[in-house]
Formats: sequence, C-alpha cells, structure tokens
Amino acid sequence: MKKPTKTKSLVMTAIAAMVVCFYLFDLKAYVSLDFMRESLNAFQAYYVNHRVATIMAYMAVYIAMAALSLPGAVMLTLLGGALFGTLLGTVLVSFASTIGATLAFLVSRFLFREAVQRRFKEKLDAINRGVEQDGGFYLFTLRLVPVFPFFIINLVMGVTPISLPLYYGASQIGMLPATFVYVNAGTQLAGLESIQGILSFNLLAAFALLGILPLVAKKVTAMVQARKQLAPYPRPKQFMYNLVVIGAGSAGLVSSYIAATVRAKVALVEADKMGGDCLNTGCVPSKALIRSAKIMAQAARAQTYGFEKADITFDFSKVMERVHDIIRTVEPHDSVERYTQLGVTCIKGRARVISPWEVEVNGSRLTTRSIVIATGARPMVPDIPGLSTVDYLTSDTVWQLTTLPRRLLVLGGGPIGCELSQAFARLGSTVTLVQRGPRILNREDPEVSELIRQTFKHEGVQVLTDHSAREIIHTDQGSVLVCDHGGVDKKIEFDTILIALGRVANTQGMGLKTLGLEMSDTGKIKAGNFMETNFPNIFCAGDVAGPYQFTHVAAHQSWYATVNALFGMFKRFRVDYSVIPWATYTDPEVARVGLNENEAKQRKIDHEVTVYKIEDLDRAITDSEARGFVKVITPPGKDRILGVTIVGSHAGDTIAEFVLAMRHGLGLNKILGTIHIYPTMAEANKYAAGQWKKAHAPEKILAWVRRLHDFLRT
Repeated sequence: MKKPTKTKSLVMTAIAAMVVCFYLFDLKAYVSLDFMRESLNAFQAYYVNHRVATIMAYMAVYIAMAALSLPGAVMLTLLGGALFGTLLGTVLVSFASTIGATLAFLVSRFLFREAVQRRFKEKLDAINRGVEQDGGFYLFTLRLVPVFPFFIINLVMGVTPISLPLYYGASQIGMLPATFVYVNAGTQLAGLESIQGILSFNLLAAFALLGILPLVAKKVTAMVQARKQLAPYPRPKQFMYNLVVIGAGSAGLVSSYIAATVRAKVALVEADKMGGDCLNTGCVPSKALIRSAKIMAQAARAQTYGFEKADITFDFSKVMERVHDIIRTVEPHDSVERYTQLGVTCIKGRARVISPWEVEVNGSRLTTRSIVIATGARPMVPDIPGLSTVDYLTSDTVWQLTTLPRRLLVLGGGPIGCELSQAFARLGSTVTLVQRGPRILNREDPEVSELIRQTFKHEGVQVLTDHSAREIIHTDQGSVLVCDHGGVDKKIEFDTILIALGRVANTQGMGLKTLGLEMSDTGKIKAGNFMETNFPNIFCAGDVAGPYQFTHVAAHQSWYATVNALFGMFKRFRVDYSVIPWATYTDPEVARVGLNENEAKQRKIDHEVTVYKIEDLDRAITDSEARGFVKVITPPGKDRILGVTIVGSHAGDTIAEFVLAMRHGLGLNKILGTIHIYPTMAEANKYAAGQWKKAHAPEKILAWVRRLHDFLRT
C-alpha cells in the first residue's frame, strides 16, 4: 500500500512544480495572441530551416500543455495553422491534443479514480453503468462542442471506467471539427484581433448543432432498429387492446390496475390462479403458518412471561385449514370480479405470444399495441439422483400437507428454507436444514447468519452447512439424503424433504424463444433500463425479469413497464433500484435496505458501522424480545445512510423509517431529531442514530463548553 501512495505523491509533486513554474515565470505570456503575432515571422523563418525539429518541438510543447491542463492550447492551435498550413496543422494538432488529453486522462485515473470511486461508490454506480454502455458516444458528443472545457472532460473521464482505446478514439474524432476550424483560422493569425473573432455566434451555434447530431442520430438509430425488429410481423390495422398483460401475480395485477386507471383497454391473461405465487403459495400462506408457529413458540416460553405452564394441543390439519382460510379472505383483493369492475378484461387460459402484436389464448388471437410479460417464477428443483423416487415438496406444494412431517429435511438455507424450517420445528417436526455454503442467509452479514443459526439450534433445528446434496437412497430405515461434507459422505434420514433452493423464471411454453425474445444467462427475460425487451413494445416485470425476486419489487417494476408501454412514445421512465428493502420472516426477523457491511467491504466502499443492540431497548425488554441489533452503514464522518440491517422483533416494520430516509436523502441527524413514541421498537432507530452522533461528538467544542461551565461555577 505504501509504494503506490509514495508514487502518487511524487507524481502530484512533479505536476504541481511544473504548474507553479508556468505561472511563476509568467510562461503564459509566451502563448498569448500578441506574442504569437509578434513572433510569427521568427517562427516561420526557423521552420523553413528546421522543419522536423520545429514539428517535434511544437508537438512536445502542445502535448505537455494539454497533459498539464494549462491554458494556451487555443493559441498553440492557431500557431499550428500559421506555421504548417491547414492540412498539416490539423494533423499535428489533432494528434498532439489527443495525446496530451490522454496523458491528462491517465494521470487523473492514476491519482484520483480509486479514491473517488471508493468515496462516491453509490452515487457513481449508475454513471459507471452508463459509461460502460455508452461512454464513447457521450464523450464523442462532448468533444464536438467546444463550449465544454476539454481539460475538465479529461480529468472527469479519468475517474470513470471508460477504456483507454475508446477514450483516445472518441477524443481524436470528436475534437477534429473544432481543431480544423481553429487551425484554419490560424492561417490568418497575423490579422486576428481576438479569439472572439474566431468563435462567432453562428459558429458556436453550428458546433452546438453538431453536438446534438449524435444524440439525434442515436434516437433515429433506435427507431430504425425498432422498426427493423418489428418489420417481419404485419402490424394490425386496428388493435383490440392497448395492453395485454400475461400473468396475474403481483406484477401483472399492478400493471392491469395502472392501465385500467388511465383508461387504457387492457386484457389480463392467467393460466392458473389470480394473485399468483404471493397469494396462493408464497407470502400470504407462509406468513399465516409462521404466525401459528409463533404461538407455539410463545407457549413454550410460558415461564418467561410469568406463567407456570402453557399446554397447546392442536391438529396440524386445522392449522393448514387456517392458512387456506386466510388465502380465501385475501383472495377477493386479487379476484376476477374486482379487476373486471376496474375495467380489466380477465381471461383464463395459457397465453402464447405469436408476434409483438398478437397473443393467442384458448385458440383466439388478441391484438395489442403493447405486451407486459409478468409470468413470475417457480421453485428450482435440482437434478439430484433419486429425487424423483420421493414425493418431495417445494414452496408451491408444501401447502397441500395435512399431516405434520415427523422428520423434515429442508434443502436450502435461504430465506424460504429458513422461514419454513423454523415454522415446522416450532410445530413439532424434527427439522434438519442442509446448506451447501458455509452459512445460512448468505446474503446477510456473518453475525446475522450466526444469530439466526444459534436461534435455530436453541429451538431444535439441526443446521448442516458445507453439505452438498449428492443423491437420495432408500434403506430399511427409510429415505436417506447422502451429502458430501468435506469429501466425506454424510447420510441424513428423513420422512419428508422440502426443496428450497431458489426460483427460476417462467418463460417456457409461451413462444418467447420462437419469437426471439432475448434471455439472460439465468433464464430470465433480459430487461432494459425501462423494463423493455429487445422488442420495443414488449415489456416485462416481476420475477420473470429479476434482478430482485420480491413481491414489492414486482409491483415497483410493473409501474415502469406499464407507463413506458402506454406512454413511451412521449416520455420513458428509467426504473429506479436505488433503495430496495426486503425482510426474512424468521424469529427474530431480518430486514435489509441498501448496503450491508459485507457488501461495503467487498466493493471497497469507505464506510463506518454504527450498531445499537436491541437488548437495551425498553420495549424489547418488556416484550421479552431483547435480542438483535440495528446496524447502520454510513460514509466516514457523514450521517448519510448507505444501508441498514435490523435483526429483531418486527424488524420488517421497523426498517420502514430508514427506507423513507434513504429514498429522500434524510440522514441520521434527522432521525435523531424526530420524536418516536415510547415505548416502541421503532425507538431503536433513534437510538442507533444517537450512537452515531455520540461517536461524532465535537470533542474540541465540548472541551471549551466544559471550561465555560467551570468558569460559571466560580
């Protein structure tokens, strides 16, 4: 670490020394218009006798001036025209200016890029992605317009991820028109009275139009590509619908709702049940089961609450009946009847996309201006030898159980696997959770994983990490999962196995591959910044698109997909992933928004960590839920919130304040200055902010205040 720092110091010192010398010895006078005019004859005479030496010296001086971002490049360009003529002068200036700009770019990259990217990582992420995708295009546009100071462009681009060859090429081509104008003006150097004589209003306007030209060209190119993509498919003379939405899960329902609200004619196609996974097999049933299981856990802790004993007898089938009753209670919110009343045409059937304009359902073809694909995802089932010989469960089918499994093996230590492991263990199953990686909930910080693991251990869940499932065999004792654990076979007996290894997008059987819809490496539909696909009028949202597979993100994406599908010809909206929260509903709950400490370290983002332990919170103590913590990630010395992790009772509710704060740029000082009701779990947020404030107390000022108080007591 010391060697690069020393090298940077030497480079900065050398550059500073050269810049100081430039101004100290008034070298700027030698690149003024007056000096150039007065010395022109001498320069020309020298050039006649020493052509190569003059060219080499000229380029060396020009490159040095540009590399050091010193004023005078314009004067040198004019001198190039006067000495070498328009053609040769343009060539020399073009290469000298580009080489000098590239050196300035490299110096900026060497000195500042790492520090700037690390310090402003979150703010620069979107800019970095844009530069990686269209950096050359935007640099070329900036170079075409001489109004933008080129030396600033050199320094700023140095801290971005644009490649060196692309930077050089875009700079050389982009600066060429202005170079030609200045060099050509330099051929009349003796008659020039001022620089303003070169850059007339008309010329500046022409450059501005030239700079806008690439933007217009890009827009036109996009339109041409869109037309080319749609060309093979005959466009209907009239459309039955403005929008056809495929899939009636969270994303599809929100898309349909929005479209109907703005009075578009919309059809919603669903092959199975309205409400999708969230209502029928995901969020709603799982939280209902978790709630029932929590009653059992609280009964088991009866003495903690002052009771001698609390016996609860139950029929597991009645617990599952309650789960289905809750689904039926919520069902009307997502029903055909409700959406029909809203103005949505609901169609039950399996959709097939015939063309960008046509969707076939039940043998009938629906014509539409735009399509939103929101078909969700399904549980991923691994190719484990012997798995097909057992009636395995997934998060889709576990709700069909009416008998409590005696020995339940859960394969997968992510949120679904952890939630269901704890719920079934609390209801009386002997649960073994098998995780291939070194820890459960591996997207969270290590101490979060360990806290949940210890909780599971206390409640009787056996957690086996670093166990890779190899095969399922059958013995006299029943079914056995054989795992590889550090090169040694580990056999785990079970009666029922639950597969919880994530989800894969539902893209099969809809004609998407035949149509040519582009897919990502993970099997999801490849979505752009506006939730568009490679077909300009086909959009996607939810689990089928990713990158986040949460109900609330699906609803968020569907707004962008729908608005862009209906009104994209006037204005398009880029999807915003800047503040994405989520929660895992174990007990204690785990809630996240933004960065955690592990991610900040991996991405080399300078940060501070503030932790408030919930064991000190009055409400947590009164509820006998005094476990967990609030962890806040901030930039060094600043109260801006980069991310928050909360582990504790009702963490999924408590984190909402931090989500709001991050979304609207409110810092920890604002949270500290907000009144929180006492006693509540939400006070933990204020106390975490107080911890940060205490760590950043102005000690020097407080020392003077102490002296003041001491004086006032005398």
